[in-house]
Amino acid sequence: MGHWICCPCSRAADSLILLLVWAASCSPSLEATASPPAPHVKPSYSFGRTFLGLDKCNACIGTSVCKKFFKEEIRFDTWLSSHLKLPPSYLLSYSGNYTDDAKSWRLVDITRLTTKYQHDQADKRICTALLKTRTCSLERALRRTARVQKWLRAKRLTPDLVQGLPSPLLRCPSQRLLDRIVRRYAEVPDAGSIYMDHLTDRDKLRLLYTLAVNSHPILLQIFPDVEGWPFPRYLGACGRLVVSASTRPLRDFFGAAPEVAADLALQLLAVLRSMGTNDLNYFFYFTHVDAGTFGVFSNGHLFIRDASTLGIIDREEGSPFTGDQQEYKDIFSCLTVDCQSAAVSCNSIREEQSLVMVCQELLPKLLGGKFLQAVQEKIDGFLQHCADGFADDQGTNDAVAKLAELLKPLRSCDSRFAYRYPDCKYSDKY
Repeated sequence: MGHWICCPCSRAADSLILLLVWAASCSPSLEATASPPAPHVKPSYSFGRTFLGLDKCNACIGTSVCKKFFKEEIRFDTWLSSHLKLPPSYLLSYSGNYTDDAKSWRLVDITRLTTKYQHDQADKRICTALLKTRTCSLERALRRTARVQKWLRAKRLTPDLVQGLPSPLLRCPSQRLLDRIVRRYAEVPDAGSIYMDHLTDRDKLRLLYTLAVNSHPILLQIFPDVEGWPFPRYLGACGRLVVSASTRPLRDFFGAAPEVAADLALQLLAVLRSMGTNDLNYFFYFTHVDAGTFGVFSNGHLFIRDASTLGIIDREEGSPFTGDQQEYKDIFSCLTVDCQSAAVSCNSIREEQSLVMVCQELLPKLLGGKFLQAVQEKIDGFLQHCADGFADDQGTNDAVAKLAELLKPLRSCDSRFAYRYPDCKYSDKY
């Protein structure tokens, strides 16, 4: 028969374990000192209403993407680093990242319609002109104006409601164009109506303020890229910041290889041609162009990056403001420009105006000194003829057509031009 062997050391160890278990369950001092593991705290960004411009609403652009800012679904580039800092508020634009699913991100541009300094000066101008004080509630001050009172009573956006606003978009407005603005205004739920019944008083003030400061975001909304218009996609606004798809400014390509420069020049000419002739019978023209007016997506596709200097003439309906009638002026006419500046007459806008500007300001910098001497001399000659075209419309068109024919064979067909590759391999169009 076997025997149980009892070891004194084993019995002592068991007793020690029981003592420790009893102490852990009964001793209040041990229970108080036991702490759960610290939760992982995600670095977060504390937005100020002032940085976004939310403290100025409803004298602002909109609030459609504010939640995405606060949920960190729109991030400035610095957010992707370990040190989360807001970029300087005095900048006009910022690079950012945007997501719909927190997994895939795309590049976006986050921009102000004017610099923060210009915004601040305009705010002071409102308070000084309307309430005789240096600071005030902008919304309360603007609501006292005759223009806002007319907007709040209006059922439909009509030409008299926008007369005197400084935007080139509204210099020669037709009723058809104004109906399109109301129907496609993206900062409110889509009602598909030409009447402003679905716009609250707050919405009407925001739309008026946007049109008075800079019509760029409105153009992106009413002529969207998904319908083939050459604008970056409008993603929304928060306060006085606007978010749109990212493009690199054309100035970044002034030193590009000859085949890249030829491709961008041809795209630029094609964009201007489409803006002059399109199915909707609108004629788009620039009042000014510079190296930031056009931009290039990562796939090589050229778009209009800054639409603030674009005007529109409705070839189908025309405009009630065709003569040199006395211009109506008020505080909304002076938020970003000098009230005394003279506006051009609708009748004075020329068909080739944009082509001549581009030939003067952009194409020489893009195409200059890039090609063999014989080809370069022809390019320079066509550009000079185009740039002098204010005296000869037909001469401008002929010079541009010859320039385009010269540039076509200078393009290449490879993966750098993803917007047309590999289609260019199988199409005579390219």
